[in-house]
Amino acid sequence: MIMEPIRQHIAVPFGYNVHFTTGLFAPSNPLLASVVDPAYQMICVVDGGVADAHPRLAEQVTEYSTAHRLQLACPAMVVPGGESVKNTREYVDQLHSAIHEFGICRHSTVVAIGGGALLDMAGYAAATAHRGVRLVRVPTTVLAQNDSGVGVKNGINAFGRKNFLGVFAPPYAVINDFDFLETLDARDWRAGMAEAVKVAMIKDAAFFEFLEREAAALANREMRPMRTLIERCAEMHVQHIQNSGDAFENGSSRPLDFGHWAAHKLEQLTNYALRHGEAVAKGIALDTTYSYVAGRLEERDWERTIALMTAMGFDLTVPQPCAPVSRENPRCLLSGLNEFREHLGGPLTIMLIQRVGQAIEVHEISDELMLESIQVLNGALQDSRFISVGTRKI
Repeated sequence: MIMEPIRQHIAVPFGYNVHFTTGLFAPSNPLLASVVDPAYQMICVVDGGVADAHPRLAEQVTEYSTAHRLQLACPAMVVPGGESVKNTREYVDQLHSAIHEFGICRHSTVVAIGGGALLDMAGYAAATAHRGVRLVRVPTTVLAQNDSGVGVKNGINAFGRKNFLGVFAPPYAVINDFDFLETLDARDWRAGMAEAVKVAMIKDAAFFEFLEREAAALANREMRPMRTLIERCAEMHVQHIQNSGDAFENGSSRPLDFGHWAAHKLEQLTNYALRHGEAVAKGIALDTTYSYVAGRLEERDWERTIALMTAMGFDLTVPQPCAPVSRENPRCLLSGLNEFREHLGGPLTIMLIQRVGQAIEVHEISDELMLESIQVLNGALQDSRFISVGTRKI
């Protein structure tokens, strides 16, 4: 006999603010103190690269906490930055140990200060301690401020796979301090712009035109257009999470992962020598070229995309896949399609471009056309038509 199930539907609202400021840890800036509950303890974890670039940061955190009567449980914890912080459980365990040792509760706050990898790791640790400790993200790179740091994903790498372990857990708040961008090296400044190109291509033709107009200024590290870039990207990212109807990605649609199947695989194949944004730029260029080769995208929009990213300073070259050329060969770029499908679940769903500002989902990718697209892209990058000053071809 089959009995009627007890049916249950749970709708849990989530809300968080994405703030923009400068001088976050100046005692005169009240923002962080308005976000953190002073009745409970706070732990800060800092990206080692950020700590090196800002030698007084840990001291400033302590001074700020004293000035605003925040309960800093211990001096700021400094851990490695970059993908290495995600490639092992060591730093998750270290943060879990601190949460246990200092009696951090679910109303306490973990403040994570760093790039996207550090935020991913700290978010995973906070979300899995006590089934969820409050997390305040303080992104310090262009990519983290405009994309990864404002979303709801947290995770670390495992089994040679990007973000194999992780959770969806919204932050308590996100605070973007533009001052941290001043000390970025050229690679990290540029890398984050790839996510801006991504979101413009799939959602906003007017924003794409802004990027074309400002490409030279952005490449020259001008802060005025960079602030606009970050604010618009962050706005579109959180709007998508709020309005997509699938904030925790239970379905197969992933518009914000345009260009990412190849990017994740290229990161893995280079042992993460490629920055995430650098790999995303290559992935965007490849999938845009595939859209063009497959007859879905007009040549002019393809040319504009390649010209924009070369003007920003990206190397868009995609290496030829290792033999044997097969999705079953884990050393072959094409295997990234299988890994992407497995990681996201459901049928293979790849975002392609119909025109700048408009995307379309497909569920089949031709290996033959993808290999041709690699040749077309690499050939185009040797063509003087795509050597640009700003976005004007010369």
